[in-house]
Amino acid sequence: MSFIDHLEALRWHIIRAAISVVVFATGAFFAKDFLFHDLILGPSRPDFWTYRMFCKFGQWVHAPDLCIDKIGFVIQNREMSGQLTMHISTSFMVGIVLAFPYLFWEIWRFVKPGLYPHERQNSRGAVFFVSVLFMLGLLFGYYIAAPLSINFLAGYVVDPTIENQIDMQSYLSTLTTMSISCAFVFELPMIVFFLAKAGLVSAEIMQVYRKHAIVVILIIAAVITPPDISAQIIVTIPILLLYELSIHIARVVRRGDTARLNAKLKQE
Repeated sequence: MSFIDHLEALRWHIIRAAISVVVFATGAFFAKDFLFHDLILGPSRPDFWTYRMFCKFGQWVHAPDLCIDKIGFVIQNREMSGQLTMHISTSFMVGIVLAFPYLFWEIWRFVKPGLYPHERQNSRGAVFFVSVLFMLGLLFGYYIAAPLSINFLAGYVVDPTIENQIDMQSYLSTLTTMSISCAFVFELPMIVFFLAKAGLVSAEIMQVYRKHAIVVILIIAAVITPPDISAQIIVTIPILLLYELSIHIARVVRRGDTARLNAKLKQE
């Protein structure tokens, strides 16, 4: 294919990806009540699923302080067209998130023809695993990281006379930052898989630098969570587990590559 042909192919991939985003965004726009009342504003109410689970856990371990029965802030809109703008922008953001598996599939369809046969073989299931890890990270961020951050920030006061009247944009920014950050952090195993396939990372290197990685993970957890020790620990644990899983993946990749190389040498 010529350069112009590649551009034409890329154009149609982009068009199809844009159409998928518009379709999901349109659905989200018309599902306004569910989108905002149940989904977006869910973590701002004490009856949210995460808070109810923490309350049940607190009752089980006899720690009533874990039960969250009040969220100390009020969400406000301070601009005339703020709610309409928020409705449109949030719908498109949800459209991008829901269409992410298809977007990645379109990217993969564009890249795949330029790969060698063994590279295609090594990358089987990439779209599936990338999509699954993204959604798992998104759910973790939405149900765990974001509620903990919102509850901590809402309950933090420097003086009881100061009321927390939060702008809608600030609330939405906190929610989306936490959720999407976790979604991309959960892609660590796939990143390590491709780096291991390229020979840039090995299980031995990751084991040697495990202590350094733990420090980096703690810093990441501190960045995407409020300065609350319990929230940072809850976010750190799954990232550490993902790192250990990535070490195992790198080891499996090395064994597979070694086995294929030995088989090739025997044939020669």
